[in-house]
Amino acid sequence: MSSSPRSWRRAGTALRGWRSRQWTVAGAGALATAVLVGAPTDVVPNPLFGRSVPVQWWNYPALAVTAVLAGIVLTTYVRRPSSSPEPHAADGGRLGAIGGVLSFFAVGCPVCNKLVLVLLGASGALSYWAPLQPLLAVLSAGLLAEAALRRLSAETECPVTPSV
Repeated sequence: MSSSPRSWRRAGTALRGWRSRQWTVAGAGALATAVLVGAPTDVVPNPLFGRSVPVQWWNYPALAVTAVLAGIVLTTYVRRPSSSPEPHAADGGRLGAIGGVLSFFAVGCPVCNKLVLVLLGASGALSYWAPLQPLLAVLSAGLLAEAALRRLSAETECPVTPSV
């Protein structure tokens, strides 16, 4: 019987086993994600970037959820001093990367995105793209959560050694 690549119980066990080093990396990763996603989209106000459409109320919680989940996923790549197995990139790494990129499009200004402007024009960006952005934020958070769940589950997975 094969086990699922994800388990809430194993993920919780992995989180409870984290030391201060892992929590520090998670905090730094969350902060870095908030800046890397929030500054260019101007959800985090800064003098370098601006946006034509005001930040929506849901952009702030979407950015916060993205940052926390990305910090957790990033931390699963920190090498642990124990002999526990290291999770592999196939255990959620791609999902986390896709979720992170989607979050950038989710909270970004709909008419500042050159790709959306080329495909839909300014009125199409506001009429069609902007209403899809909250759904994109939910999809992004879901992918990041799944990546975190898979990678954390893999941290406490018992390695199976083939019999001779």
